Amino acid sequence: MLQIQELTGSSVPEKRVKNRAGTEQAILAAARDLLAEKGFQGFGINAIARRAGCDKQLIYRYYGGLDGLIEAIGADLGNWVKDRIPEDTGGAFVLTYGDLMERLALLFMEALRDDPLVCKIVAWEVSKDTPQVRKLSEARAKALARWLDRMRGSLVPPKGVDAPTVNALLFASIQHLVISASATGQFAGLPLRTEKDWEKVAVSVRRLVRAIYG
Repeated sequence: MLQIQELTGSSVPEKRVKNRAGTEQAILAAARDLLAEKGFQGFGINAIARRAGCDKQLIYRYYGGLDGLIEAIGADLGNWVKDRIPEDTGGAFVLTYGDLMERLALLFMEALRDDPLVCKIVAWEVSKDTPQVRKLSEARAKALARWLDRMRGSLVPPKGVDAPTVNALLFASIQHLVISASATGQFAGLPLRTEKDWEKVAVSVRRLVRAIYG
């Protein structure tokens, strides 16, 4: 009888931990989705609870409220680049810094196009100056910097090239094109609606990278 009680007692906490973990993930996913779809205007406790299918009190219990959820989303964004872009560069044959930057720029463009929340955050960075946006922006920027440094490894740019400035311009231009595509489907008369349009952008990215890095 004692053995049965011990087994029962040990199994209940494990079940609760699993349920809590699943609920936390459901809340976080719901918060991300709502933020991507409606922005901060639709980002409320009741809406998140409805989307997650849970009692709103659990949001306060697990995250402390909206500010805690923003921090959790920021931490989640810290893994955005790592989760979406393979560190082995997709098996590409990388010999030079130019090879690496070409591959990373194209992977970054593809990943950014596939993530509506990150696109929103990039747009908010230049249009909204709020504590919430700053938290999300800082998390994203730190993750991107760490990713670039890790992927670079021992490869070095050609002498005389200011790689940090060039790379900042390269990735900023990619970000702006993706934002423009989401907002208007074009930029400066350049259509950005179809895969064929983006293939043209990719060709130009390759040419720019090679012109600078060889």
